[in-house]
Amino acid sequence: MRRLVVPTLSGFVLSVLVAGGAGAHRADQPPHQRHAMGDLKLESGEVIRDFAISYVTHGTLNAKRSNAILMVTALTGNHHRLDFMIGSGKALDTDRYFVVCTDAIGNGLTTSPSTSTAQPRMRFPRYTIRDMVRSQHRLLTEHLKIDHVVAVVGPSMGGMQALQWGVSHPKFMDSLVALVPLARTPAWSIVVTDATRQAIMLDPAWRGGDYATPPEKGIRLWRQVLAFLSARTPEWYRNQFAQPGEVLPWLETQIGQTIRAFDANDYIYQSWAYDAHDVGTTPGVGGDYARALRAIEAKTLVMVGTKDLLNPEFEPLEAARHIRDVRVTAIRPDSVTGHYAAGGFVPADVEVINTEVGQFLDVVTERGARLK
Repeated sequence: MRRLVVPTLSGFVLSVLVAGGAGAHRADQPPHQRHAMGDLKLESGEVIRDFAISYVTHGTLNAKRSNAILMVTALTGNHHRLDFMIGSGKALDTDRYFVVCTDAIGNGLTTSPSTSTAQPRMRFPRYTIRDMVRSQHRLLTEHLKIDHVVAVVGPSMGGMQALQWGVSHPKFMDSLVALVPLARTPAWSIVVTDATRQAIMLDPAWRGGDYATPPEKGIRLWRQVLAFLSARTPEWYRNQFAQPGEVLPWLETQIGQTIRAFDANDYIYQSWAYDAHDVGTTPGVGGDYARALRAIEAKTLVMVGTKDLLNPEFEPLEAARHIRDVRVTAIRPDSVTGHYAAGGFVPADVEVINTEVGQFLDVVTERGARLK
């Protein structure tokens, strides 16, 4: 039987398991930047006070300001989430594009329950995927003075943001790249994320969100359900472990290394936004899911993960039926990596993503001619 060779966490310093290959920031990489916006008004009418968005840029913005790409990140991910796609000769080629990699509200770098002094912990207001988009739009237009981008690119919750960008700001981009996305969170996915929240909130150490040390028992269950069940597949484990019982010590090692990798309250808030998402609730479309998706004007690439147990394939396939200019493809039809196909773990998946996205952007930009 073919064995699936999977790097362990000792080879990656992950910001989160479900976010895939998002690593720690190194001194040789572009610096973190933060843009303080003051108050960020949310769709609910509430306000995040003293809001600042975190981001990193790669490449150089050209004189026409016409070569920008916006990267938006996954549930509990950060601006490193798609590092495997960014760089010279990769899909998001830094010799050609100026790539703005943002941190979503609540990821611990952009203002979050864990970092806010004005609204700390569970006093933080609830926010939505569209509020994430709103913060990114303000960063681009108010701070970076960019009013149009080549593409908005994101995986998982980032794919959700990318599609929402196309609905909310249809003329702002030439294209969208949504990897293992959702346009409307299905009941199955809500059950998964609710189970992970309950794992945290039923741990006595959570203390209503006012913990001094991480609620370790709850975090262990959260990570096991989200990252090691729903984000993987049975075939992944079949191919990784010749002896099934070998999975238990391996699992303990993986989870033990990530207890402090992402704040529990931050996860609760981001997962609430994840669960509530539906492009059909965008203001102005009257709750009409299909109408919202038909509003997308950008060329769109949707890449799904075969046997995805977190963001089931049926939902993005249904969404694509309503997008006027769309290409849909599996990351690898014969893959056994499920949601993690977009994680940057498996070289074959990485190669397919870079090839597909690179070719798609070549078409969008007419091999760079439209950037000049």
